[in-house]
Amino acid sequence: MQLKPGTVDEYRRRHDAIWPELSALLTEAGIRDYSIFLDEQSLALFAVLRVRPGNTRDTLPDHPVMRRWWDYMAPLMEVEPGNRPKEWSLPLMFHMD
Repeated sequence: MQLKPGTVDEYRRRHDAIWPELSALLTEAGIRDYSIFLDEQSLALFAVLRVRPGNTRDTLPDHPVMRRWWDYMAPLMEVEPGNRPKEWSLPLMFHMD
């Protein structure tokens, strides 16, 4: 994902005060151990999360709470139509178990 210049502090503030209903929704969808990292030079965001077997993560874009969060965050990030954050998959270069 990609932040817009000048929005780092606000992005962090909003995530520090994540809505309880959004946190619950993510947990109910089977998401756990979720972190977002920032490359301070490029303002690129890198999310790492674990999902439980049988998770329903793919249904989140249709949920009203998720859509409200995207609308709330849209001024801070590069977004797709509908305010979904632009995301780029990154190729795995190394993994050690």
